[in-house]
Order: sequence, then C-alpha cells, then structure tokens
Amino acid sequence: MLVLGIESSCDETAAAVVANGEEILSNVVASQIAIHARYGGVVPELASREHLRKIEPVVNEALTRARVKIRDVDGVAVTEGPGLIGSLLVGLVYGKALARALSKPLVGVNHLEGHIHAVLLENKMGRRAGKVTEEAQLPAVTLVVSGGHTTLFLVKEVRPSANSQSVSLDYKRLGQTRDDAAGEAFDKVAKLLALGYPGGPVIDQLARYGDAQAVDFGRIKMKGNPLDFSFSGVKTAVLYRVRGTSLALEAEERRAWRSTRDNVTNDELRNHCSRATLDLIASFQSAVVQDLVERTLSAGEAARVDSVFVSGGVACNSLLRARFLEASRAQGVNALFPSPGLCSDNAAMIAAAGNCKLQAGQLADANLTAHAAFPLGE
Repeated sequence: MLVLGIESSCDETAAAVVANGEEILSNVVASQIAIHARYGGVVPELASREHLRKIEPVVNEALTRARVKIRDVDGVAVTEGPGLIGSLLVGLVYGKALARALSKPLVGVNHLEGHIHAVLLENKMGRRAGKVTEEAQLPAVTLVVSGGHTTLFLVKEVRPSANSQSVSLDYKRLGQTRDDAAGEAFDKVAKLLALGYPGGPVIDQLARYGDAQAVDFGRIKMKGNPLDFSFSGVKTAVLYRVRGTSLALEAEERRAWRSTRDNVTNDELRNHCSRATLDLIASFQSAVVQDLVERTLSAGEAARVDSVFVSGGVACNSLLRARFLEASRAQGVNALFPSPGLCSDNAAMIAAAGNCKLQAGQLADANLTAHAAFPLGE
C-alpha cells in the first residue's frame, strides 16, 4: 500500500510516500526557518503564504523521489490539526482535492498521532535493515515534546478480533503542559538572550560549554495531576536573572552584532557569550530536560509498561536523549526515539499514521476540515 502524506501544520511544507507503513520511499520537507528567523518565531500569515507557494512542488518532488506516479498512490493522508489554521488549510484542501480528483481514499491525521507513529515507523525501518532486533512494544507511554506540544500518552493496540490483521491505536492522555510547551520555552529563552531562532538547537549546542549545576532552578512542582508539565516558571526565572544585569547588556550587544551578519556559526556565537551566559543556558536546559525525563518515566512506572517513546522536535536534543537512555536503563525500561529527521515535522509520519487508518477503514469524507485545537485521546 502506497500512502501519500501531506503535512503543513506550522512552518514546514512536507510530503512523503510511504509503503505499507514501514518503508519511506521519499520524505520532502521545505523549511521556512530563514523566513521566520528575523521575527524570532513563526508569523502565521507568512507561513500560510509560503505553504501556498510550496505545496505543489513539494508533493511533486516527493512523487519523483519515490519514483511513482500520482495514480499509483493507494491513499492520501493529510494533517487535520492541531496547528495554525491557515497553514493547515493549505495542505488539507490540497490533499482533499487530490484525493477527489484521483478517486482515492482520504484520511485525516492528528499531528500528535503522527509523531507517535514516527517512533513505530523508525523501529520498523530498523528491523527491515537489520539494525534493530526488537519490535517496539505496545502498550507504551509516549512523550510528544515540541515547540507547540508537551503531552504524555498511554498508547495501546486495538484489534477488532484476535485474528484480525487490522490494528488501530488507542490514546489516553496522561498529562500535558499547562502553559508553555518545552520547545516554546527554549525559543523564548533564546530570543531573550539573542541567540537566534529556532532556540532549541542553538541552546543544545551552546549548553555543552556551560556548567549545568551553576544555577539552581529547583524542582518544578505541580498541584493536581503530577504528570502535567509547566515551563513558564523556569522561563521567567531566566528572565529575572537577566533583567537589569550585565547579562542583559551582553544580550543587546549580541543582538546588535547578529543584525550585521547573514549567517552565524555556533563557534562564533559561543565566542560572543560570557561564561555566565553559557552557565545559565546549560542550567536552564538541564532543568527542563530533567523534568521531562522524570515525569515520563514516572508515568511509565505507574502504567507498568516496558517501553517509553519520545518524539517531536525537542526529541532531537542531545541531553534529553542521553538522560532518557541512562534513566530508562536504570529503571529497566526501553526508551525509543525516531531519528532526527523524523522527530521534527515531516510527512512520512503522517503517511505512516494514515496507512494504519486506511487499513482500519477510518476514512474521511468531504466534511473533513482543519482544527487549530485538536486534542488526541481522553
């Protein structure tokens, strides 16, 4: 089964062709980072306009790289939410028109569901290539952590009957952020310190040169659901440590210096950061990562699962991966990540999730529409 996936929930225009939910034939992503970097974040109107320009060439490129004709596709999977409504509508309307013109089945995919399927897709590809021997086990606790989401799910398989080959997934939401997503906190701290956009990769690189124990942000405590997240407090703590100090003056000097440069390397940026700034960055990252790891593994222990999945753009963070692997081994749990290319927004994960829905007969009709807010699970 060949599934064409289309993803346009935020600022990445993406299309992919995936075979049988386990083999990526193509995965094309047109990034808008250069467009939004000058604003320190995504500008919805600009994102929608760029999606309109890129959607057709990106889909065509995905088909070309997969070496298939559009008529050979067995189904079309599109992201229906959550995300920026204007961005979502570009990909969704294009996908609906394509499916209608070709008389192909159409499925709508929740963006968060796509990130969960990215872990399963990576595992299937690894087993096909002989790099992975163990199958990703369900049920599993999954952390989806990105610039827009920080959510914990319990994911289970659902089969209509014991002998059925059709498998769908059931999602139970265990916890979520009450304010900023983790990736959003990274971006805001990077903007405050004039480090550039997107903030996550920059902070990940610079934090390696700082002392993660230099600033004690304390433990993030939650009332009510202990599996919920909150990162506005640690973000504000960074603001208070910078405001009215030499770090604020340094940030302004760095902002002025960056405005004169088209491209800045990580080494150049590090040379324009004081030891105090690097220590602050490292300590901030450590506090966020530790909270993500502890709550996720706590959820896994409570659910008595053998596997935890970690996906989304922030799952590329090197410290997050290292801490998860170390802590999960100590707890006797298997931690699984997608490769970096499947962590960030992409259409291969949408096609993989779409393949599952197509096999389960969960087809969309002409009423399929985009949803800016689109919760997954209960």
